Amino acid sequence: MKAAIIGGTGYGSVELIRLIQKHPYLEVGSVVSNSKAGFSFSETYPHLSKIMDQPLETFDAKRLSETNDITFLATPSGVSSKLVPQLLEHGMKCIDLSGDFRLRSGAEYETWYNHTPADGQYLEKAIYGLSEMYSEKIKTANLIANPGCYPTASSLGLIPILKSKLADKNSIIIDAKSGVSGAGRGLSLTAHYAEINENFKAYKLGKHQHIPEIEQVLTDESGNSITVSFTTHLVPMTRGIMCTMYVNLKEKISTKKVIDIYKQFYQDSHFIRVRPEGTLPSTKEVSGSNYCDIGLHVDERTNRLTIISVIDNLVKGAAGQAIQNLNLMNGWDEQTGLIDIPMYP
Repeated sequence: MKAAIIGGTGYGSVELIRLIQKHPYLEVGSVVSNSKAGFSFSETYPHLSKIMDQPLETFDAKRLSETNDITFLATPSGVSSKLVPQLLEHGMKCIDLSGDFRLRSGAEYETWYNHTPADGQYLEKAIYGLSEMYSEKIKTANLIANPGCYPTASSLGLIPILKSKLADKNSIIIDAKSGVSGAGRGLSLTAHYAEINENFKAYKLGKHQHIPEIEQVLTDESGNSITVSFTTHLVPMTRGIMCTMYVNLKEKISTKKVIDIYKQFYQDSHFIRVRPEGTLPSTKEVSGSNYCDIGLHVDERTNRLTIISVIDNLVKGAAGQAIQNLNLMNGWDEQTGLIDIPMYP
C-alpha cells in the first residue's frame, strides 16, 4: 500500500517515514507540505538523503486519492478538520494524528483548542484509536483519531485499576513529563535551548488540551464520570513521556495483586509491558519503540497506588500507534513493522 503523509516537515511525519520504510506492506507515496512544496524531503531532513529525496507536494485530495491508499495527517490542530472531509469524499481512509477528531463534543474542542471544530457528522464517524482498547472498532473504521501522547500514557496506566472498581475515581492525580520533541519542530521560546537546557518547568496548568481527552476515555472505560488533576512538565531531553499517577484505593490490596490485575488485563497486548514488583520503568527503556512500560506500587501506609507509565512520545504517542492502527484496519498482525528493540543507552 502507498501511504500519503500530510504535514510533511514535522517530527510526526519524519517518524512515520522511519516506520513505513521498514514496514513490509507499506511504502511512502505522497508527502504534502504546502509551505515547502517543490523542495525535496531530504533538504529539510538531510539524514534521509538517498532514502527520501522525493519532492514535497501541495494538497490536492483528488490527486492524493488516485496515487495513494491511506492518508496520515500529521498537521497542527485546526488543519485536518478541513482536509479530512475532502479525503473521505474521495474514498480515502484517514488516520489523523492531530487533536481535531478526538473529542466527541465540538463545543468542548473549541473551548480547549481555540479552533473551529470539525463538522459533527465527521466527529461521529471518527474512531478513537487507542489500539489496546478499541481494536474491534478500529478494524472497520475509515477515520481514526489517533490519541495524544499524554492521553496514551495516562489512559493505558489508569484503565485497568479503574475497571477493577478498586480505585477512588475522585482521587486521580497525573503528574506528566515530556521531552521537548512533544512541542514540535516550530521555533518557540518554550523549546529554545537556553530556556530548556538544565531547566525543568511545569506548563499549561489546568489548561492543557489533553485534559478533556483523558477524561473522556477514562469516563468511557470506567462507566463513571471522571475528573483528573493533570499537570504537565517539560524535561530537557528529546524523546519520552513519563506519567506518574496517584490513585487512592477503596480497600487494602498488595502491590503483587495489583500487578496481577494489570498483567491479566494486558495479557494479549503485545506492546504493554508490566514490570515485576520492585522495578520501575524509565523513558530510555522504551525510546524509539512502540512499547508502553508500566510500573506499580501500593503504599501500604497511605493505601495509595502509584502508577508509572512511560512511552516514546513520537512512537507509541504518535506515529507508532498510527501504524499499529493501520495494521488493525487492514487485518495485519498489529506488530507488523513495529518490532523494535528500544534504543539504549
